[in-house]
Order: sequence, then structure tokens, then C-alpha cells
Amino acid sequence: MSGVDSVINSVESPPAKKRKITSESAPKSSVSEAANMNEMQEIDEGLYSRQLYVLGHEAMRKMASTKVLISGLGGLGVEVAKNVILGGVKSVTLHDMVKCNKADLSSQFYLSEDDIGVNRAEACYRKLADLNSYVRCKVYTGKLSAETIRQYGVVVLTNSSLEEQLFLSRITHDEGIALICADTRGLFGQIFCDFGEKFTVMDTNGESPLSAMIAGVTKDVEGIVTCLDESRHGLEDGDFVTFSEVVGMEELNGCEPKKIKVLGPYTFSIGDTTTYSDYIRGGIVTQVKMPKILNFVPLVESIQKPEFLITDFAKFDRTPQLHLAFQVLHEFIKKNDQKVPAAWNKKDAEKFLSIAKYVNKLESDGSKKIVDEIDETILEKFSYLAAGNFAPMNAFIGGIVAQEVMKACSGKFHPIYQWLYFDAIECIPKNGVSEMDAKPIDSRYDGQIAIFGNEFQKKIGSLKYFIVGAGAIGCELLKNFAMMGVGAIDGNVYITDMDLIEKSNLNRQFLFRPQDVQCPKSTTAARAICRMNPYMRVVAHENRVGPETEKVYDDDFFENLDGVANALDNINARIYMDRRCVYYAKPLLESGTLGTKGNTQVIIPFLTESYSSSQDPPEKSIPICTLKNFPNAIEHTLQWARDMFEGIFKQAAESAAQYIEDTNFVERTVRLPGSQSLDVLEAVKIALVDERPQSFKDCVVWARNHFEEQFHNQIIQLLFNFPPEQLTSSGQLFWSGPKRCPKPIKFDPNEPLHLDYIVAAANLKAEVYGISQNHDPFYCKQFLSNVQIPVFVPKSGVRIAVNDSQLQMANGDGAVGSGASAAGAGGIDNENVSKILQTLPSRDKLHNFKLKPLEFEKDDDTNMHMDFIVAASNLRATNYGIPNADRHKSKLIAGKIIPAIATTTSVVAGLVGLELIKLVQGHRDLEMYKNGFVNLALPFFGFSEPIKAPTQKYYDIEWTLWDRFEVEGELTLKQFLEYFEKKHELKITMLSQGVSMLYSFFMPKAKLEERLDLPLSEVVRKVSKKKLEPHVKALVFEICCNDKDDNDIEVPYVKYKLPK
Repeated sequence: MSGVDSVINSVESPPAKKRKITSESAPKSSVSEAANMNEMQEIDEGLYSRQLYVLGHEAMRKMASTKVLISGLGGLGVEVAKNVILGGVKSVTLHDMVKCNKADLSSQFYLSEDDIGVNRAEACYRKLADLNSYVRCKVYTGKLSAETIRQYGVVVLTNSSLEEQLFLSRITHDEGIALICADTRGLFGQIFCDFGEKFTVMDTNGESPLSAMIAGVTKDVEGIVTCLDESRHGLEDGDFVTFSEVVGMEELNGCEPKKIKVLGPYTFSIGDTTTYSDYIRGGIVTQVKMPKILNFVPLVESIQKPEFLITDFAKFDRTPQLHLAFQVLHEFIKKNDQKVPAAWNKKDAEKFLSIAKYVNKLESDGSKKIVDEIDETILEKFSYLAAGNFAPMNAFIGGIVAQEVMKACSGKFHPIYQWLYFDAIECIPKNGVSEMDAKPIDSRYDGQIAIFGNEFQKKIGSLKYFIVGAGAIGCELLKNFAMMGVGAIDGNVYITDMDLIEKSNLNRQFLFRPQDVQCPKSTTAARAICRMNPYMRVVAHENRVGPETEKVYDDDFFENLDGVANALDNINARIYMDRRCVYYAKPLLESGTLGTKGNTQVIIPFLTESYSSSQDPPEKSIPICTLKNFPNAIEHTLQWARDMFEGIFKQAAESAAQYIEDTNFVERTVRLPGSQSLDVLEAVKIALVDERPQSFKDCVVWARNHFEEQFHNQIIQLLFNFPPEQLTSSGQLFWSGPKRCPKPIKFDPNEPLHLDYIVAAANLKAEVYGISQNHDPFYCKQFLSNVQIPVFVPKSGVRIAVNDSQLQMANGDGAVGSGASAAGAGGIDNENVSKILQTLPSRDKLHNFKLKPLEFEKDDDTNMHMDFIVAASNLRATNYGIPNADRHKSKLIAGKIIPAIATTTSVVAGLVGLELIKLVQGHRDLEMYKNGFVNLALPFFGFSEPIKAPTQKYYDIEWTLWDRFEVEGELTLKQFLEYFEKKHELKITMLSQGVSMLYSFFMPKAKLEERLDLPLSEVVRKVSKKKLEPHVKALVFEICCNDKDDNDIEVPYVKYKLPK
């Protein structure tokens, strides 16, 4: 089974997500049309949304006005071109004078066997142009001249000669054109950047400016700013800051950026403040991003006096050796009829070393040698591998280069200054490769065979791998696997993803096109890579991984695999797959990205810790009282708006729908603890009685009243409880520090934000109740003049919790306007429950009535979900004097969007490919493997050995998370207990399966006797009240044990194999 046909009929379960109809328009299909419109139109936020959160609008506008030339359309060049085109520059000219040969197919994913003999740029032009219709692509096949170069803002040379680089670099440096030279040879990579003199970096790291609330500012020669002790300021020496909302020392408000000196986690100095007014209270300090000027040295000088960016500090001394090796390679090619050293050829390696000694000799002008002492082992390996062409290496270097192009266009992020070298020689087989095994065999994999040999290629072709997720990383992994030939002989690549393609995916999930929107990701991606490599054997599923699909991904499935590569976007799925890989003892390649940051982790059975062994700390949650009554940041108001959306348009509607459809709903609800039953039934009453609209006009009236309640009445009540001048028991102003004193909003139908809220709220209400909608503001506005709004009078006796501890004591009585309830002490308010039930209409009267709970969807701009969130949040922010957020920022925060860009994905997938090679070679030395950490913005690259699996011990037996007891069933519970006492000298004190306790030493005697003689599988069925599914071949038991001295000891879990 190979090729596209293997994909079509291989879906083993129906799609988990339904297709949806969207009115969102895709970009125009005509490349020239879109390119001509490029400068006249705004950035397509539907397409670029995730990338915009990385780069920002200003950087992307600069990119959209920059012309880029990419020379050399081999494996590296196509990676750069792909990422740059996806990024959205104005135009890309594809330059090449080389015709395609079979070895190009090792990593040039847009070439096929039909293109052999055709100019590489011409052959891949159309496929590259189809990546982004907003970017004009064209082909140039002539020689690069000064006149040609001058029309571009950025020039990228890949795998070009040193003579060409030096010739063109003189032109680009003098003309202020950014130049990037890049090269990959086998397992070695090189990048050089020259962005000219006085290149301005507007933002060196891409991080959001830090801000903190001020507790005090001293009046001194070195004025000291003290921040509130709620959180550290996070600033560094040399940062610049400005101030706002300071009372008293108002000279600081809006001041020119001040350079600071950090004195501690909560303090820093800002210079002379002696002439300023006395500080009274309040204020916010905000970091200011200052431009940084870089002066790049031209290539001819930099090659003699290089400045390196280190990519792996464990190889610190290797960088100069690689700088020499690439220069030697240019000289070797010049002296060897334009040919690189033959793969694993000892004579060529000797010649290479001889040239190295010549190149490294002391120059007549007295300049320093490139290296003090040549590392012949490194240079010999370089010579052996120089003929190689490896897709993961091209993906890694190509992703970095593309990010440098974006930096050159926009001034966003710090560029490489000026040389970067990278190698992955840990991937070389332990005993090397024979020259015969590395010879070309007229195969599409010849570039890879030149590195690892044909015998190893057969191993790659026999692999059975499971890629989980077909999003951005999944697409890149599939592409690399296709170029490497993973599973292409007699193996398989399984891919699953339950999602459908969205427009916003097209910017980085490069296997998809506009016509694929709303098609399944997995099958679409599988078809795409089978076009790249027709020999690929791919099985595509549309399943979510989890307990519900274990009948698909069962013992037989996992036991047949060689490994798993995760391409997931959530922690829970990652942890689940990690546990499955530990259970089946399969290697796992884990990776993830966040904007320009990326990481990779390799998990090796019986050697390393697992993914779940260490995790990031949970996100800091916003205190409930802050959300309800005391917000001080836009993040608080956005979360408040999101919670309100869920409460009104989803949860209340769901409860009401359950009341209508489920005959046991009331019985189940009244048994809920505390005040929950009253809250749920109150929500049902509001949805079905109090606030049930009959027409769209009713929805507008409801929205107007809701506006009054949220943004006027609740604020009036809050200020009644806590007047603006109220003091605390310590004499401090109550409304100070993080507590911002709010102001009520008087509704004005002519105020756009007010009307936005009414239109969005009314239409969402109408959608819930199946009433025809109308998005026209003027239509909605006509109903507002007749709405009667009662005058609000604040109530005495309303309790408002000031902090979460007070809220917990009141058992939920913390919302503005809520009074003490009978359930406040934890009991059920039966009287009020009965009253509500009497007011609810009977189900018979609601037989044909349907409610539609709304699922929040951030990416559909026609559904008014984000319209409501933005309006509600900004009104709330206006109440509290918090600067409003635009739709773009609001969508990021409220939608919990993960910023993403194609460059990082490419880099991360390349690193995963390198680790895959080591796994296939079966290395057991941890030093050979690398966990990777990158931040392309800085840029930073860090690698570390994977952490060894921690060991534990019982008696003299050491064990890790990979070990377990394996017991052949069927045994009775009694036999099972005796087995462990006799065979392992362990006395089981507790035995559980999942959440079911099967046995414990304190179990009642009658219950114990009832279970002792039952087969264990029967005990499981009886206790869990669930039948065992046919696909289940083993049960996992957790056991607590005592040793023979009656001490508690930690032991592995038990895999209890059921009889066939």
C-alpha cells in the first residue's frame, strides 16, 4: 500500500468535528491580482491572525512592502522560500540556474521525478506561489548582477560559491540591501547576515512591555521607585520606563523614557527626582522598548574577523572549526571541477584536510589564523558528509533564515550577528558508514544515503510511526518524514487529527490551500505528502486521541509501532499520549511552539524521564473578587466578559434545555450541594420565564436593561458600599493600590461602543431563542428610545466580598447585588427552590420549544461572539479607567490564542527529525540525544541532554517509571495476593484499578470474603459497574505494599494480562 490511494479509505471513525458553513472569504486566487492590491489593502487578519500576534501590524506592513530575492532552490532554498512566502512579504523572486536532478528529491519537497532536467526555480514556482496569494512570486534564471540585485530589499543566497557571495555582498552592503548567505552540507549548517550599517532593531525580543503598580517614589538624587509587593517588576538594569496615573509627583506622568537601575525585585532607581513634587499615591510604571542600532561588517571583513552566535554551548570550541570547514569546502570545490568531496571517501577527506592547512595558514598581512589548531576529526567528518542533503537540517536552517529575512524587512527582533554554525554529528552512525554503502543508487534518497548509507535507509523505510496532530508541526513533520522516506518501503506513517481546516491555519500549516478550508486536516495533509513522495505509505484517521478511541489505538496498534511523534496543541492530550508511550514502552518525540519560541524533547524507553515527569507550573488565575468588583487590567475585564458570555448564552441555555428535555433534571439538580441547586434553577427560571424574548425587539430591550445593570447599577451599588473617599482600618484609602475606583456609565445610543454592546447582546440573545437576527445598528437603535429604565436606588445590607477569603466564608455571596441566602451556610434553601419550581412552565407547554446554547468561537467574525466580548470588556474597562483594547488584542486574550509563526515550526520539526535518526540507530547513550530550546527572536539556541529516568528501589531491585509487574491472568483475588507474597515477598495492602478500590486491608470481612474467590476481571466488573470492552487485553492495577519487615514501600504498577 503506497501513495494517495492509501489515504482515501483509511478513516476508521467518523470526523469528530462537524463541518460549518462560513461566509469568511478566502484570499483571491489570482497571484497577480492580490499582489497588485497588496499596498492598498489592510492586512488579512483572518489569514495572518496567529502570526500577527508574533510580529504585530507594523512589522507585517513593512514586510508587505519588501521585495525579496531567494537564490538557489534546492532543499534549503525551498524551505526559506516557503516560510518567507507564508510570512507575507510583498514579492519573492525565485532565482536558480541549476537543473533538477534526482538527488534534489532528497529534500526539495516541491520537485518530482517529472521535473528532472528542468530549472529548479521554474519547476517549483507554481507550488510556492500557491502558498500565499497575497505574495507575488516570479522566476529569474539569469546571472545575478548589480542591476538585478538593486531592486530588492533582502537578498538570500543558498549554497552559493564564495566568489558570488563576496561579489554580491559588496553591492548589497553599499546599497543598504540586507544580505543573508546560508548553506547546509550533510549534518552541518551555516548562516551569515549583513543588514548594513546603522540597522535599527525596533524590538529586540518581542515580549510585551512590562508594567507594575507603584507603592512609592522617593524624592532624591537617585529617586527610588517601589512597586506593590503583589508581583515582581521583572525589569533589568538598563531598561527604560515611563509612568502614568501618578498622584502628586505628576512630572513622571508621560515623561520621556527613563533609564533604570534595578535595586531589588520590587525596587529600582530612575535618577534625580529632587525637583519633582511630592509623591502622594498610585501610579503605573511601564517598560518602554528602545531602538537598538547595529553596525554590520561586510562579508569580506567579517570572514576574517567573525563574530559567532553559539548554537550549542557544549560545542563552544567547534564553531571556529566549522567556519574554517566551510571556507575549505569552497576552495575544494574550486580545485575539484566544482565537485564536493565524495561521500565517506578517505582520499577526498585527506585532500580536504590538506587544503584546510593551506587555508588556515598565517596570511602575509599578519592576520590571525582561523583556528589555532585544526580539529582533524571534525573536518574529516565534514568532508565525509559534504555531499549529503538532509531534509531536517534544511528545515532547521531554513526556518532560521526565513526569520532573519523577516527581521531584515521589519526591524522586529534581534538579528544574528553575524555568523551562525550548527552541526548534528551525533546523528552519524556509531561505526561510521562505508564508502560503498554511501554511494548514490539513483534513488530519491541519495542525499540522505550519502550521510547514513543505504542499509540505514532501509531501516527508515521500514519504520511504523504515529504522528498525532496534523496542524502546523504535524504538517512539517509529515513533510520531513516524506523526504526522509519514513515507512516508504514496508512501513507506515499513521496520522490522526479530528479538526477541520480553518482559514487561519493556511498561514503556517503549509500543506493546506484555500480550497481545503473545512476539509479534514489529516486526510488533506496525507494526500499532500503523497504528492511530494508517491512512495509514502500513509494511513489517515480523523480521531481524537483519548480513552474513547482506545478501541482503535489498542494493544495491537501500539505494539506494532516503532514510535510516536506528538504534534499537539494542548497539555492534556500530550500527557495522555505520554502515558500510552510509557505503557507500551515506545519512544516519543515531543515538540511545541509559542510564537518565536520552540522546544523539543525526546523520550526514550527505560532511559529518560517521560514528558509527564516534569511540567510547567499552572497559569496564575485571577482572583474571583478581582474579576467581579476590582479589576485593574484589561485581562481582568476580558475574562469577566468571557465569563458573562458563557453564563448568559451557554450555561443558562444549557440548563434550560436540560430542564425541557431531561425528565430527571429537577431531581438531579435539587441534590446538588450548597447553593448550586438554587443557582441552577434560578438560571432556568430567568431563561424560560423572566427574560424569555418573543421577538427581536424584546432582545434589544433585554440588552438595554442588561447594559444598565452591568455598567451602571452594579457600579452605583459598589460605590454605595465603598464610597470613593472611604478609608481602611489602617487609615489608607480603600480605593488605592490595585483597587481602581469605578465610575458608572450613562447609556448614550449615539456612543458607538454602547450601541455595539446592544447590537451584539441582542443578536446573541436572539440566536439562543431561535429568533431572526438583525445586525444593523440603526434598526436596533429605533427600539431604544421607548425602553423604560427604572431609576436604580442602591440597597443597604448588600454584602460585597473584598477578597477571595471573604468570598469563601460567604460561600459564594460575593457578587454585587446579592444578599445573604439560606444556602450560605451550606444547606439547601428548600423554600426558594419550591417557589422557583412552581413558577417554571411545565414540559408539556415547552414541547416544541428549542434553545441553542452558544459555543464560543473566536475565529468567525460573523457570529458576533467577539463583538460582544470586545464591547463588554471595553465598557467594563471604561467603568474602571482601564485603557481599552482593540479587537485584535481582545481576541488574543479572550480566545486564549497561542501565537504562531511558520519559521519556528520549521525549526522545531527539523530538530525532531534529527532525534528520530538517533532513535532508529538505537543509541543508548544519553549524551547522543538533545532536548532543544530555541527563541528565534533573540536569537537563542540551547540544547541539553534528556534527564535520566529517576530510579526507586524495593529490596535490592531498582525500577523506574518504565518498569511494571507483568502477571498472566486469570487469577482470583486471593491467588493474586498470594502470588505477590510468594514471588516478590510483597504484602499487598491496597489494590485499585482506575478509581475503583478492589481490595484493602481495612475492607469489611463480608465484602472481602465475597471477592476473594472471584476472578480479578470479575472483581473489576463488579466494583466499577462497567463491562470490559473486547479490545482490552490487559488491566492496569495500582498496588500499595509492605515488605517483609512490614514497611510501606513504593513499587511499580501491575500489568495484568487477561486470558485470550
